[in-house]
Amino acid sequence: MGYSSLRACVDDLERIGQLRRIDAELDARLEIAEVQRRVYAAGGPALYFSRVRGTKFPMLGNLFGTIERARFIFRDALRAVERLVELKVDPSRAWKRPLRYAGVPWTALTMLPKRALSVPVLACETTISQLPQLISWPDDGGGFITLPQVYTEDPEAPGPMRANLGMYRVQLTGNAYEPDRQIGMHYQIHRGIGVHHSAALKRGQKLPVNIYVGGPPSMTLAAVMPLPEGLPELLFAGALNRRGVRLHVPERGGPALHADADFCITGYIEEGVLPEGPFGDHLGYYSLKHDYPVLRVESVHHRKDAIWPFTVVGRPPQEDTTFGALIGELTGPVIPTVVQGVRAVHAVDAAGVHPLLLALGSERYRPYDSEDVRPEELLTQANAILGQGQMSLAKYLLIADHDDNPELDIHDIQAFLMHVLERFDARRDLHFQTETTIDTLDYTGSGLNRGSKVVIAARGPKRRELRHDLPAGFVPPEGLHTPRVCIPGVLALTGPSYSEPGFVERVCAGLLLSHPVNAFPWVVVCDDSEFCARSLNNFLWTTFTRSNPAADIQGVGSGSRDKHWGAQGALFIDARRKPGYAPPLIEDPRVSARIDQLAARSGPLHGLF
Repeated sequence: MGYSSLRACVDDLERIGQLRRIDAELDARLEIAEVQRRVYAAGGPALYFSRVRGTKFPMLGNLFGTIERARFIFRDALRAVERLVELKVDPSRAWKRPLRYAGVPWTALTMLPKRALSVPVLACETTISQLPQLISWPDDGGGFITLPQVYTEDPEAPGPMRANLGMYRVQLTGNAYEPDRQIGMHYQIHRGIGVHHSAALKRGQKLPVNIYVGGPPSMTLAAVMPLPEGLPELLFAGALNRRGVRLHVPERGGPALHADADFCITGYIEEGVLPEGPFGDHLGYYSLKHDYPVLRVESVHHRKDAIWPFTVVGRPPQEDTTFGALIGELTGPVIPTVVQGVRAVHAVDAAGVHPLLLALGSERYRPYDSEDVRPEELLTQANAILGQGQMSLAKYLLIADHDDNPELDIHDIQAFLMHVLERFDARRDLHFQTETTIDTLDYTGSGLNRGSKVVIAARGPKRRELRHDLPAGFVPPEGLHTPRVCIPGVLALTGPSYSEPGFVERVCAGLLLSHPVNAFPWVVVCDDSEFCARSLNNFLWTTFTRSNPAADIQGVGSGSRDKHWGAQGALFIDARRKPGYAPPLIEDPRVSARIDQLAARSGPLHGLF
């Protein structure tokens, strides 16, 4: 029936051999994060760090390090939650198959928050500086909470039924923050907390905020779930844990407290902003220092047996990949009900999630016996996808017609890319949106939050066979070298270090359609083609995290007609690092050497990775 606390989850995982206690003293500055990354990469257990330098609180990492462990943690509720999702998709299923959905009313009842008779989180009080100060990468701006559950209530209708629980990055120390009194809140105004903040400002009020850390794992997953409008995260957390979230309403007023959290930081959003960051983020680069809201801290409480859970992000895949996989399993069936005609959407983790979306749609506008088979309804569906929540942050959206290959698996990324490359027509099937919004963490655009998007649609029979190797005697275009085939149909070429715009455009302008480079529909110009082609993940990360579609896509035999841009030959994507890009994440070699020592045969980390 779910877990009453994070401690109960830890004990359960230790019982089945899915948790390793580490009693050697380790530093929350870089050391613990590097251990977590290595154990995650090895598919290892959850990690309980009992002795953390500079704090009395133990830390818990890699809790969601494998999809199998995540499913085990939520094993009591996954089937019930799936039933709820199915009824969201089609309510008529309830009377068509009443036995299958007999337990749904009970699940709905357990979702409701409950009034707490005891409040473990208020047992003890501490300060911000005494909390674990996790620093994951050498140039991080201070200590961060990486699994926060940020809780706010609607100023116009207070209470848990219209509350928002979100995972927004929280910086505890560093920069110009007043020690123990101010912490940074990294969120954008379009987020749920931003809506509440805006409403409070209009009413001339301060926005109270509670930041929870720990508690039953269902609260952590609920905080990152992209739930439908009107479904509070607290209700979802209750369903996922098979017990309602226990809330305590303070006598002095303010937002409800999650009674079973391990930690709770209370405060309110101050007027003005302060610099937050840098922070090594999920794209594999630092998000740089920018102005964000600030929380004025009023109190910091914790339970007696408090555990500080954390995660580490960086170039994917990382632990947050599991979140994405689990969310996809739970919410995938809802996609067709949100966007008519769309069969499936997949945000590609290895490309940084937001930079690349793959989608399968349905064409119904014109039958296949038409003389001109081209994407039509797919374009309507693509626009709808780019209007949905966080999918609106995508830079590249590749959409294909499901009927062309009903067996095509959207999660088989290479097969999907090849399917599109075999069918798209570069003269007509590229559709750009310029001067629009992209992810705040993506520095490839023309400014913060500013960039472009491209939809590449594919429909109909194959237009070409994809090359698996180089043509005999292949000579790269002038100025490019070291040709390598990334996947069939995609060629990587090393170019000169970026100095000014226009180089790739000039290369394309100087090429004839007869040049053998046009045997490849996509050509990636990058800083290191051998690295780019070494693996599918390298190709995805290099190409889609280092390019801005409108600025960096060029083509052989290109031109515009009625303001529509297209190309007769190969498309070139300039994926070289450019001025203004954030630096990539690189580990501290001294820390790596120490972890190597601890992992030696006689060391306390031996056998973990």
